[in-house]
Amino acid sequence: MLIISELYIYPIKSLGGISLSSAQVTDRGLKYDRRWMLVDEQNRFLTQREYPQMALLKVQIESDGLLVTHHLNGSVFIPFEQYDTGKQEVVIWDDTCAGVFVDPELDNWFSAALGIKCRLVHMPEDTRREVDQRYAHEGMITSFADAYPFLLIGQASLDDLNNRMAESLPMNRFRPNIVFTGGDAFDEDLMNHIQIAGIDFYGAKLCARCVLTTIDQQTAVKAKEPLKTLARYRLMNNKILFGQNLVHEGTGIISVGDTLNVLSTHTEERFIVPQK
Repeated sequence: MLIISELYIYPIKSLGGISLSSAQVTDRGLKYDRRWMLVDEQNRFLTQREYPQMALLKVQIESDGLLVTHHLNGSVFIPFEQYDTGKQEVVIWDDTCAGVFVDPELDNWFSAALGIKCRLVHMPEDTRREVDQRYAHEGMITSFADAYPFLLIGQASLDDLNNRMAESLPMNRFRPNIVFTGGDAFDEDLMNHIQIAGIDFYGAKLCARCVLTTIDQQTAVKAKEPLKTLARYRLMNNKILFGQNLVHEGTGIISVGDTLNVLSTHTEERFIVPQK
């Protein structure tokens, strides 16, 4: 039996994640997940890939907003209420979509905490950022996530990786939304149609991993692992693969302890990583 063991959201893209016992599935992913983002002076998204110090900004959900804390710069509060400052286009990878800038005072705080000039932007409800239509049904949308609304990883996959390394790494290196126990390592690779709490999820694409996985989420220090080890046995078409991105149909609540039901599996070659 496959059981949901962990749920995570990352309200501000590339900042600290939040562990939840239950999460609301919305039209574009888990509620609050990557609905805020920091951008540079050209309105281009910022991530730990370029600025690993972003890992040091920790986020908490309060009743009416987000509390962001930095060990040297204190904390700031970001209300959930809509921000009436006019929309501007922001860039995430090859996508351009509309966002609303939140507050110049918050921009100053984030700029000081990170040591880079940046602004905080929010994705309003009427912004519709479609996922790659090659791997999803028409009209499926996501937030400011890299490309898809969900990332699924099996605990057995992390256990397998850690067994191959001198030092074990925590799941937070991979920034999943849904973690499950049960089954074998990398069972998630082949999951096509999945159902959790009556909501349908569909495997879209194996997740290609980058340097972000090498950043310690507590210290922001970079190292060579886990990419060095993963490259030995999870490399396909020059991409290191770990976890599967999902799209979905339906809304509702999913919780730790829910059963993950696999209704069909992939047969396409792009989902079959050679065993090593």
